[in-house]
Amino acid sequence: MSEDQPLRVSAADEAQWDQYCALATRSYGHPIPDLTHLFPHADARVALRGDRVIAGGLGLLVPQFFGGRPVPSACMAAGCVAPEERGNHLTTRMLTARIRPLQEQGAVLATVWTTSTGYAHRLGWAAPTPVFTWTVPTDALKRSFDGTGYDIAVAQGADPQSERLQEELAARWNGPWQRPSWWAAWQADKHPQLTTYRFHQPGHDVSGMLSMAFAHDPAAGRQVVVHDFWASTSGPAAAMLAFLGRYNSRISTVAFQRTGLPAASVLLEQLHRIGSATARHWHPWMLRILDLRQAVQRRGWPEVLDTTIPMEVVNEAGTGADRFTLRITNGAGDLEPSSAAGRCRLTRRQFAVWYAGGYRTTTAAALAGVDGDPAAIADLIHATSDREPWLPEHF
Repeated sequence: MSEDQPLRVSAADEAQWDQYCALATRSYGHPIPDLTHLFPHADARVALRGDRVIAGGLGLLVPQFFGGRPVPSACMAAGCVAPEERGNHLTTRMLTARIRPLQEQGAVLATVWTTSTGYAHRLGWAAPTPVFTWTVPTDALKRSFDGTGYDIAVAQGADPQSERLQEELAARWNGPWQRPSWWAAWQADKHPQLTTYRFHQPGHDVSGMLSMAFAHDPAAGRQVVVHDFWASTSGPAAAMLAFLGRYNSRISTVAFQRTGLPAASVLLEQLHRIGSATARHWHPWMLRILDLRQAVQRRGWPEVLDTTIPMEVVNEAGTGADRFTLRITNGAGDLEPSSAAGRCRLTRRQFAVWYAGGYRTTTAAALAGVDGDPAAIADLIHATSDREPWLPEHF
């Protein structure tokens, strides 16, 4: 490593991006296909010493649903620093430089999947929910779920009805993308064997959608892998799980990708033997609020709420707290600067978890460090607990 040359960060041209792809392969230990697939849709940034690329990454300006409304978000993907350049806080500088152009285009949130959770914590990011991969024997699914009453069809090409269902269901959670027009083509390039099935009762609209592929399983040879699982109610969810169980004659297990199952209760509550399912904990998606007031204004809120909560949010430097008044009425919210003492106090990381609906009770919030009047904290949690956090897109 040579630090005698000044460091600069810039938008990547194609030659610089080719350099970065080679660097990422050397850094991760394997090629990263998304670097090619997402390049046309992303803001690609690289750090250079002279003409040598030493770090980089992609930034995607994609809305994420919170409270039922799409909020502009900077989704950060495929970032890395050359191994010989690590240890000099370059990641911090790169994230700031990569987020800035997306924030200038309107992003008020930033989201990332990362293994470096401790590092991300120090930079103000928080994980709203744990993330698991579930693996279930196909025999257990066959015994536990009834798929009668639903017709199943392979989705061919563009499928407006399924796309409408997916977007409608995505808005019921905090975190899913409002998927852009290039989503389907990206997934087809990334997973060539991916097949999507539609589920509906005769004479009714599509109420379930399942995308799956096959993968090598060291223990059993082949495995079904679920990438997308969208169901409007428990009926189509059961039909989809029963369909997966029909592979039991040839394939022994089904794995739900870390993004592939919205809530474990969809699966676990009806399993004949709950112990037949196994979970593996994965690194989480993490959220950072770039603009507190804009994030509150752009988000959806329950129409029935009429609440005012004075609050304090610890500043990014951790040296003090800014005072605000949170007002929610008629489905709209605002976070106004205030001089009044807050009835509750949060760090910016805790604010992100609360914003995503990650605190389900006052007890959970208190254990996480949210401080203040229990009644105010209860009101605060009630404002976002109508939807649970889930990010079904991995990038």
